[in-house]
Formats: sequence, structure tokens, C-alpha cells
Amino acid sequence: MKHLLNLTDLSGADIQRLLDLAVELKHEWKVGGGKDRLTGKTLAMVFQKPSLRTRVSFDVGMIHLGGQALYLSPNEIQLGRRESVADVARVLSRYVDGIMARVFAHDDIVELAQYSRVPVINGLSDYSHPCQGMADLLTILETHGRIAGLRIAFVGDGNNVARTLMFGAAKLGAEFVIATPAEYALPSQDVALARQYASESGGTVSALTDATTAVEGADVVYTDTWASMGQEDEAAARRRIFPPYQVNQQLLSGASPQVTVLHCLPAHRGEEITDEVADGPNSALFDQAENRLHAQKAILVELLG
Repeated sequence: MKHLLNLTDLSGADIQRLLDLAVELKHEWKVGGGKDRLTGKTLAMVFQKPSLRTRVSFDVGMIHLGGQALYLSPNEIQLGRRESVADVARVLSRYVDGIMARVFAHDDIVELAQYSRVPVINGLSDYSHPCQGMADLLTILETHGRIAGLRIAFVGDGNNVARTLMFGAAKLGAEFVIATPAEYALPSQDVALARQYASESGGTVSALTDATTAVEGADVVYTDTWASMGQEDEAAARRRIFPPYQVNQQLLSGASPQVTVLHCLPAHRGEEITDEVADGPNSALFDQAENRLHAQKAILVELLG
């Protein structure tokens, strides 16, 4: 691995190795170890879009590993506006040991990696959210002891989080099912690619429009906000379309009794998920949020160590 831009860049074995490392680092942290793995290393954190979990987990992760992180706000760089993406990559990579960028357009993260001398990590783009995907898979592994063979259902918008989870689950042999309104489905070429990965791992991928069918017997039910950051002008229209995809107790009644409920946060409670479910006994929302820290530490050690 030189960069982490998308889970499609990794093999199933690569993903499993990172998950194993995340488990090891999480244990090390709990017993007070692992503080010298990235001593003297600096991570530049470039933000076009604000985030609670991305900023704090990367910053604290570098501290845990003995390094340091440098936060660069949207106004400081104005990526692609005040200065070209290529020039930002060329300059930053002469100062730091790694770059994490949270951007609007996936093309920007690809260009950063193209011109950078140091590893680039995709902290989120409109196409992919690999750091979130690794945290999701780590949480599923912790709660169920495996990923292969599990039925993982994503309900709601076919967005970057859904796409990333689909790719990761397919590469690790899960039975992945996504239910979205027809006009908000994942592109057919992405589903076809995931099915190719699943055929190699022993998994399956299904794309449906009915949420009840998708969650039937599910071991994991995942949802996300109906309107992502940058889609605020669509929020009202989406609120009229998506109510049948709300993750509530009635929907979960068809899932496995041991179902794990996930949401990448922030949650719009009362829209895509109810309080009863988000705070209920099957919820792993905040374990999942914590695992951003441990999954990203594994990525940092792999790329910067």
C-alpha cells in the first residue's frame, strides 16, 4: 500500500490484515502501549468539509502512536481554488510524512495522490469513505466474530458510505444487500464490480428497493443520513421519499434477534433512524464511532510506519 483512496485498491487479504492490525493496536492502547510506532512522524490533515470524528480520530490517533497531526482548515488552503491540487500535494509532501484529505470531489484526492511524495489517505470524498468502511468492518468483526457469511443490509441512500461498505463486504465474503429508492440507487457499474469481488470471495451482492426484504434475517443493518453534506437543497425532497427506509423497531423485527445496528453519524434522529433503535440494545453506533480511531491507526501504521 502506498495510498488509501478506496477499498477497491485493496485485496480481501489486505483488508483483513488491516483489521487484524487495528485489533492489535486497540488492545495495545487499552494496556498503555504502542506509543512509539510513529515517533517523529507528522500527518497533514486537509479539510474541505468539516467533521467531528475524522478530525479528532486522526489527531488523537497520531498522538497515540507518538506522532503529531497538523490541521489545515478549508480557508487556509482552498484546495483547487487558491492553489492547484497538484501544487498543494507537491508542497505539503516536502513538509510532512503523510496527508489525509477530506474533500468534496474524489478527483481531488486522486490528484493529491498522483503528485504527492508521501502517502495520501482519503478521509472522505463524494465517491468513497474508506476510513469509515474500515471502522464499519472492524465493528462487525468485533460484534460477530467474523464477516464472511454474514447478511449485511444497508438501507437508505446509495451514497459513498454505502458504496464503500458494499466493496469491503464483497471482498470479505459477506452477503451484502442494499435497499434504496430507485432514483437513489448505487450506479449499476459499482454493483457489478462488487459482484465480481463477491464471486471471488464466496459472498453475494443484491440491490433492491424494498427495505423489509433487505433486512430479512440480517445480521447487520446499516443506515446513513438521507441528505449528505452538500445536498442540503435536496433535503426537503428526500424527506418525502425516504420514510419507508427509516430504521425503526418495526423494520428490525424481520432481522436476526442478534442484529447489530450501525450508522456512521451524525444521525438525524427521527428521520433515517429512531431514538429507540439508535439507543437500543442492538445499537453499536458509538462502538463504531470509537473504531474510527483504531481502524485509522492501523492505516497510519501501514502507510507511515
